Amino acid sequence: MIDHHVHGVVRSVLPRPAFELLINEGGWVAPPGTSHFDSSLGAAIRRWCAPVLGLDPLCPPDTYLGRRAELGDEANRLLLRAAAGAGLVGAYVDTGHRSGEVCTPEELGALAGVPAWEVVRVESVFEEAAAAAAAEGRVAELPDRWAALLRRRALTAVGLKSVVAYRHGFDLDPTPPAPGEVVVAVERWLQDAVAGAPGDRPPRLRVADPVLLRHILWEAAAVGREQRLPLQLHAGFGDADLDLHRVDPVVFTPWLRAWRSLDLPVVFLHCWPYHRQAAYLAAIWPSVYFDLGASLNYVGARAPAVLAEALEVAPWSKLLYSSDAFGLAELVHLGAVAFVRGLDAVLSRWVESGELTAVDADRVRSLAGAGNARRLYAGAPGLRASGAGPAGTPGPAAPVP
Repeated sequence: MIDHHVHGVVRSVLPRPAFELLINEGGWVAPPGTSHFDSSLGAAIRRWCAPVLGLDPLCPPDTYLGRRAELGDEANRLLLRAAAGAGLVGAYVDTGHRSGEVCTPEELGALAGVPAWEVVRVESVFEEAAAAAAAEGRVAELPDRWAALLRRRALTAVGLKSVVAYRHGFDLDPTPPAPGEVVVAVERWLQDAVAGAPGDRPPRLRVADPVLLRHILWEAAAVGREQRLPLQLHAGFGDADLDLHRVDPVVFTPWLRAWRSLDLPVVFLHCWPYHRQAAYLAAIWPSVYFDLGASLNYVGARAPAVLAEALEVAPWSKLLYSSDAFGLAELVHLGAVAFVRGLDAVLSRWVESGELTAVDADRVRSLAGAGNARRLYAGAPGLRASGAGPAGTPGPAAPVP
């Protein structure tokens, strides 16, 4: 499997409160008297990760976390190598979220023993360019400077990623803004950021202005087309920053129409509870792909049911694998386990009932696990620069640390 959308992991020892914050998308401590371990994901960690660390399945949370603390960074290595044992052969790593708290793509790949490449988050690049332009007093140059920076970052990337779902939602006007609109929006955005910042601290540059988000998406689409980079879009399941009803993939349909001539692959990530909508778009639009991402970890034992729903109408050539793991190596391992076990459960039923041959089932596994990712990302500059095969096949494994 190629984990085509994953994040870095924390390399420090985590106390229980910090660990629990990473097994719930809300980002808040569990209410008094409760625990985030009391969930499908918490049970899956105890069931599938405990044996990797030398513990009995379903051991108590404190026993698990005590063992994890004893092992230190070795726990990360064991869990990531277990993911590789389950079939992981490569990782495409989004570096745009809390990058200072987690390991780099190179470090993640070394821990797992598989090659890893970067997925560039476009809003983060815009904010980086904005900070530099504001510091130099050259705000009017920001649109051109960010476009140039994005193109440089794309030269070593395997994909682009947008979190417009978090910053606004998919219900954006799909027409590109005029250059004058963009400059006015930049000035307004930076003024508001400076006005809202404490006097002794730099402003927090979090782009959420609809005009700027439209500009960012259109520029990202242009770079993606030029550099043969798919554009990943968060959809559905996520934390409290988004409004769930506005991130249904079908809401993005006007943008798919506007981009139809670009031949730009668009990959909807996570998608639950809108995985059926994403499957519909993948069936209708040649440019659309999707995965189930973090959803499989959170639905736990229901993973086969969600996978079966995703495969109801989706072509086998359109479903990809990802864990969307952030912070915890457990989530990388669980993503692989949930995908393999869930897909096997679905396909085995279909074979037993005569709906598929065993050869058909193996083809679905091969395509969804890695084949579709190899084909979709084959032209990415990062893969070409690293010497990966012409079909995006990962090269030699990263060195063991």
